[in-house]
Amino acid sequence: MNFREFKQAGHWPTLLAAFLYFDISFMVWVVLGPLALYITQELNLPIEDKFTIVAIPILTGAFSRLLLGALADHLGPKRTGQLAQLIVAGALAYAWLAGLHSKLEVEVFGIFLGIAGGSFAVALPQASRWYPPKYQGMVMGIAGAGNMGVVLDSLFVPWIAEHYGWQSVFGALLVPILIVFALYTLLAKDAPDRPAPVTLANYATVLKDADTWWFMFFYSITFGGFVGLGNALPLYFSTWYHVSGVTAGLMVALVVFAGSLFRPIGGMVADRIGGIRALQILFMIVSLSYLAISFLPQGAAPDAQVLAAAKVGGWGLWDMPGIAWFAVLLFFVGAMALGMGNGSVFQLVPLRFRKEIGVMSGLVGAAGGLGGFVLAKTMGWSKAATGDFALGFWIFSGLAIVGLVGMVRVKKRWRTTWGAVSGARV
Repeated sequence: MNFREFKQAGHWPTLLAAFLYFDISFMVWVVLGPLALYITQELNLPIEDKFTIVAIPILTGAFSRLLLGALADHLGPKRTGQLAQLIVAGALAYAWLAGLHSKLEVEVFGIFLGIAGGSFAVALPQASRWYPPKYQGMVMGIAGAGNMGVVLDSLFVPWIAEHYGWQSVFGALLVPILIVFALYTLLAKDAPDRPAPVTLANYATVLKDADTWWFMFFYSITFGGFVGLGNALPLYFSTWYHVSGVTAGLMVALVVFAGSLFRPIGGMVADRIGGIRALQILFMIVSLSYLAISFLPQGAAPDAQVLAAAKVGGWGLWDMPGIAWFAVLLFFVGAMALGMGNGSVFQLVPLRFRKEIGVMSGLVGAAGGLGGFVLAKTMGWSKAATGDFALGFWIFSGLAIVGLVGMVRVKKRWRTTWGAVSGARV
């Protein structure tokens, strides 16, 4: 790829602003994942409620993507992004100053965090509209790589909670939120080819198209898998391998780093070989990874002295059993495929629905959020019902196979219809 030509093809300050906005918003959206170990311990919640707490922001984020996507078409992406950031900053300030003292308060707070998850439906179309079809995979991959925010959460949130208390995390997050808000205000610019405002009729029209539902399903597997794991894995590692809160965060950081780093690479690969071929390969890798993980045995528990060494005690990173390291490796491979799958899906979506990209970003993004909610809830349900997580991972592995079959079913029609006139390789 000619990067000089790519830089001149669109508006790179907006692409950078969209990345930063999505990055910090994603970080806020999934903050309850690494914090859940500390919050649920203090509130003394059972295992299924623990996974419910981390799943609520994912669910509300799915619906807020529809809302913010519609607002972006009426108010413009920049104004919508600014409004959403201010609302989220207000919720964080309240949680920091007033505190969260019950399960209900945490759940209500999780609803506000979902607004941060809706940033997807603003940031990606905002960047996409500046660039021609041949760069869509790359652009959507860069803007979507903002999901690297979950890596930052996993690295720093447990450490802050361990040393300063979990309520202080919300105050710490306000600093990057306000910095990014200022940068976004200075750098972001709405594209000149702003579409007409979205109406319910627009949603009805695209929902009548079978391709819409296919894209929603595919993204519920790839992005749903990524965000669901990002939120649920701290609880999984702590429960199944008995690691400390800080160690669980480091393990998750290693895993989700793969998904974040490889999202733009997935877009680039899809630009080169076609999103259809890329997704077929990636769905198979995802399925095999989930299947292998389902058979991993539980790790040995440490003694009481190790457990008492921290607020959320357990094995340290270099003391945990070897099977835990093998689990990290399998999750890393699976997350890499999920991240590349996200980039591949959004190489195809703008080619098929160029004029409806705002509506489709909202719908497809919402489906991704719903997929993440189902994954997190299913992991909690599996552990509560059977005593382990195997059944949940079997379900996810099967869904990836269904995605592969679906892709095989539609690929000929896509390549011979809209793909043939898209101006890019599908």
